[in-house]
Amino acid sequence: MIIKSIKLNNFRCHETFSFEFKKKTSVIIGKNGSGKTSILEAIYEALRGKSFRATDLDILKRDSDFYRVEVLFFNGEKVVVAFGELEPGVVNKKQFLVGGKKYLRLPKKYRYPIVLFLPDDLHLISSSPTRKRDFFDRILSELDDSYSSILAKYEKALKQRNDLLKQCVEYNIEVVSQMIFSWNLLLSKYGVEIRGKREKLIKEINSRLTKTYHSIAKNDDKILINYEIFGEKIGESEYLKRLENELNRDLILGHTGFGVHRDNYNFLFNNSDADGSASRGEVRSIILALKFIEAEMIYEKTNKKPIILLDDVFSELDETRQKSLTRNFKENQVIITSVEINE
Repeated sequence: MIIKSIKLNNFRCHETFSFEFKKKTSVIIGKNGSGKTSILEAIYEALRGKSFRATDLDILKRDSDFYRVEVLFFNGEKVVVAFGELEPGVVNKKQFLVGGKKYLRLPKKYRYPIVLFLPDDLHLISSSPTRKRDFFDRILSELDDSYSSILAKYEKALKQRNDLLKQCVEYNIEVVSQMIFSWNLLLSKYGVEIRGKREKLIKEINSRLTKTYHSIAKNDDKILINYEIFGEKIGESEYLKRLENELNRDLILGHTGFGVHRDNYNFLFNNSDADGSASRGEVRSIILALKFIEAEMIYEKTNKKPIILLDDVFSELDETRQKSLTRNFKENQVIITSVEINE
């Protein structure tokens, strides 16, 4: 699938907007704050079924009743996303129109893979554990159709458990234990599944990372990612037992202290922590390598060349890395946003 054009109505700052894409590389140039990222966000929503950064109400242009995204492909197919007051006096949920039918969620068969490159990704190594988890969870969601669902179920159970912990601080511990048991079961089940999938992903990335990095940096440095489990690696029954054993502590803190939501990723550069030992250029080469591997793995999994969305990252890369970026993605449709660009 190759995007031919996009049309926006009331999407963030865009009252109306349209753009015609090239089959290979297209560049959208504009000042900061002009809505360049919003165009990529609209593409992502139309092809993946959700925004990568906000809710529908956040996306809706101020004082507007609806927003609409229309993406047309070179093969003639089209995806329309609409949200808001689509008919006078009737507020509808978000709808996807594709293949002549309406859906409340974009069906899996119509989702197309995307590799998204954001400026914050270049600061991944020094970022928070939450930011790192989000980065790799997004990759997993592209590679594994079940992962997003499992993660959403875990996060829902975690929120429900944390809400109960805040509400039941004065209750008898045995009563709280009974009230919270069903959420413990869900956290244990989905937590173990999430860890298994994350470990498998990192193992596969590590098998390619150093070689891919060498193709960019042209040196002999060794790169490794450690998936750091919070606590020890345990099965579902042990996971459940630990949640039960730490209930008193969680009641005092008002939140769940143990679980996959506390796991982290650590980057090693020549066996040392990359945050501090790797230079700015070396860090950028590591992130580029991760993006190349992501695109490669998606193609192997789906037999589809992912569309590459590069949001204002060229200004953060030197000429050598810019060339590496374009060279490695030459077989993909690439859509770039930038304040300015070097030919």
